[in-house]
Amino acid sequence: MSSGHKAMTLFLTVIVGLLLVILGLCADWPRWAWDASAALLAVIGVVTHRLLAPKPEPFRRELLPEPDLPLPESVRQEQRVAHVALPSSVADYDFSFSAAVRWLVLDALPDAPYINPGGLAIDAVLQRAHVVTAQHPPHRSAFAQHQLDGVLATMRVDSTGRIMAMAFDVSLSLPEHDRERLARLSDVRKDEDVWEHERNYERSKRVYLGEDVLKDTGSAVVWWLSRNEKEVEGAVDRIGLLAQLSAAAKNEPVAPPFEHLVSPPRTVFADSPQSADWQQPYDMGDATASDNGSGDGLSVDSLLEWFGFSAADPDVDLFAERLIHLASVHGKTGAVDEIRRRFGHDPAEQGDDDGVGDSAPPPGDEPPH
Repeated sequence: MSSGHKAMTLFLTVIVGLLLVILGLCADWPRWAWDASAALLAVIGVVTHRLLAPKPEPFRRELLPEPDLPLPESVRQEQRVAHVALPSSVADYDFSFSAAVRWLVLDALPDAPYINPGGLAIDAVLQRAHVVTAQHPPHRSAFAQHQLDGVLATMRVDSTGRIMAMAFDVSLSLPEHDRERLARLSDVRKDEDVWEHERNYERSKRVYLGEDVLKDTGSAVVWWLSRNEKEVEGAVDRIGLLAQLSAAAKNEPVAPPFEHLVSPPRTVFADSPQSADWQQPYDMGDATASDNGSGDGLSVDSLLEWFGFSAADPDVDLFAERLIHLASVHGKTGAVDEIRRRFGHDPAEQGDDDGVGDSAPPPGDEPPH
């Protein structure tokens, strides 16, 4: 019987007894009435006790299961690791890894060996981080760090099955000297790409000019006209030049149909001011006519034009006399006759007795040596 049940029975019995006493005094009960009320009070107490008594349990308490009690929370432990080298996808370029490692020790069999949970947790975290970093190039350390934040943010059982480990506050970086080296290599690769594109462009341009534009004289003329559609006459004037360019591009002589449009090469005297540009002497006979007077080679008019003389120039006759004298000194009789015919002097009227070949040169006109 519980103490609460007893107290409630006593309290009700006392209350009923007090009521009977007050009623008996007020009604002036006789002696026998008081004895009857006392017996009634005893009956009321017994009845009250039975009414308030708890019902018996259907099962014994010792057979009932124990209530679920809150299990004690496992103690979590942490340790920070810093500046651990983890490989990248490029050899010799390692990331620097830092993080806070947290672990939870799992239940083990009674005969299980003793472990260092911190060492197992750090090893498990580093193995998971190694898989991630080995897939990223060294210049993508920021991206790899964000991926590690997600991969290491979950508690996972290690390979031994003794602990669960995770990591947070992850930091992944590349050493400063490696970042500088990668920046320099990146600049070199970019320069190489630009140079390669420029070289390919130049090669393509050479192929275009050599195999398309300058394939032959006709192609060169058409190319020039496509760029200068309104200058048809200019194209005609440049056929000889374009023929030379086409021939030079293929290391071949000018095609026979265009030879008459090609200007003969200019001739420079050894003692002329322009000889320094050509850096080689030229024969006087090549500059006028051959000894047989056939007129082969550069014409007298072209020679005068090259020197800048016109037909109305007052010094042209004097220049002609000097040319005659110079050709005579070198024994170029064909050239002498050609120059005389050009200036209206009949070679038949000039004999060997005119003293041209033996006359002294004009003052200041020493023959070249």
